[in-house]
Amino acid sequence: MLKIGIVGLPNVGKSTLFNALTKASVPAENYPFCTIDPSVGVVGVPDDRLAALAAFSRSAKVIPAAIEFVDIAGLVKGAAEGEGLGNQFLANIRETDAILQVVRFFDDADVHHVEGTVEPYKDIEIVNLELMLSDAEQVRKRRDKLVRDIKTGSKEAAEEEAALAKLEQGFAAGKLALHTELVDKERELVAHLNLLTMKPILYALNRKNGGHNLDEAGDGRAVRAYDLIQALGSRFVYVDAAIERELNDVADADRTSFREEFGVHEDGLAGLIRGAYETLGLISFFTTGEKETRAWTVGRGSTAPLAGAAIHTDFADKFIRAEVIEWQKLLEAGSYAAAREKGLVRTEGREYVVSDGDVILFLHG
Repeated sequence: MLKIGIVGLPNVGKSTLFNALTKASVPAENYPFCTIDPSVGVVGVPDDRLAALAAFSRSAKVIPAAIEFVDIAGLVKGAAEGEGLGNQFLANIRETDAILQVVRFFDDADVHHVEGTVEPYKDIEIVNLELMLSDAEQVRKRRDKLVRDIKTGSKEAAEEEAALAKLEQGFAAGKLALHTELVDKERELVAHLNLLTMKPILYALNRKNGGHNLDEAGDGRAVRAYDLIQALGSRFVYVDAAIERELNDVADADRTSFREEFGVHEDGLAGLIRGAYETLGLISFFTTGEKETRAWTVGRGSTAPLAGAAIHTDFADKFIRAEVIEWQKLLEAGSYAAAREKGLVRTEGREYVVSDGDVILFLHG
């Protein structure tokens, strides 16, 4: 299952967004350090294709792809040195696949900002620096442990030490681990450290309905944030965490009209999850039948056996072939038998690269 850690300064809407995503109830009051324990929630990935395939197959069960979100306490300047409560929770997101950084993108005198003024690019720099300092400490401790192995002549220890030295130099220059020039072997050697800044980061720019949103202010603050995110090679999505949280209590049938009433024309959570998939280079394929219709998540570029392994590890080794059809063509055909008769169902081998939206039947030994 895909795991994403939510970070940000205190009081920027992290827990509100977590509540919206998971329909859970964690504290989200208007003061710093409200969240003092990590919260974990599993979210079904919204996908209209899944519902259409389930109706087509008259499936008894519908199982969406899932993302696990981990919400931790807000980070502040000095978190890596023990300031605030954020540092002790960073360990909880080291095992995640990516980081979602929530950034306040509105002015509101009634909502306290821990730095006193709202300047998103500075907020991003503060959080990234704390992540970097935490990683630097991990690297330093690991280098200390390698000393004995290097003295015994261990080639692998020496190679890992060289990679760690590069990372340390990068941190000193203000570079995230992801931007340090390491070869594939070096990345493999340091992967066990689960460095926070080696993970892709998606930025959620938290707007506020009826507030003074920075993308409309025209005072340069939004542009400075966009420029920094682009320079970091990252993506951003807009979200209104408070509105999305309120919409949790609205019936599905009424949600669209309520969005229009609030002036929020797009589903912010769906956009956020799409952004997470794009950031991580992920796609979905489907299996469908009377028992269940299910979405599966794999990396873009995955071959059929690798995709099969998402269902069961045996599928990778015992893969024989896959029957593949695009989801839309299956629906248009009216039935699987009709699709087969029309030659729309393809037989693919081990080298086939799975496409987003494929419906696949795996045959294995």
